[in-house]
Amino acid sequence: MFMGEYHHNVDTKGRLIVPAKFRDNLGEMFILTRGLDQCLFGYPLSEWKQLETKLKGLPLTKKDARAFTRFFFSGASECELDKQGRINISSPLMQYAKLEKECVIVGVSNRIEIWSKHLWEDFFAESEESFAEIAENMIGFDI
Repeated sequence: MFMGEYHHNVDTKGRLIVPAKFRDNLGEMFILTRGLDQCLFGYPLSEWKQLETKLKGLPLTKKDARAFTRFFFSGASECELDKQGRINISSPLMQYAKLEKECVIVGVSNRIEIWSKHLWEDFFAESEESFAEIAENMIGFDI
């Protein structure tokens, strides 16, 4: 399980240190792709395979299903941790997530998310203001 918030810098070569607490659960190789809200999602291979199976089951006849799978899979790439615990983030993913220097790596249950610091701060401030309302809307999810 992934949880917590960590701050690291991406260097000029697109390398980012993955927090030590996440490395064991991610494994030496994991999948990084475009996420929602302009962040990146990182999945251990076992989680990726489960998600891939679910997405393969979406109906090709539905325009939204086709668009989502194209968006999600076209941005996906395998990431391998180097000896310093860093990954290389591709230029298209860097651009999508607006990663420049300061990044926030967040653990979200079965995945990690990589955010630009300013987008994370904006998201967090907005969510913090409406957290009680968000929690109230979660009642139907049996939490």
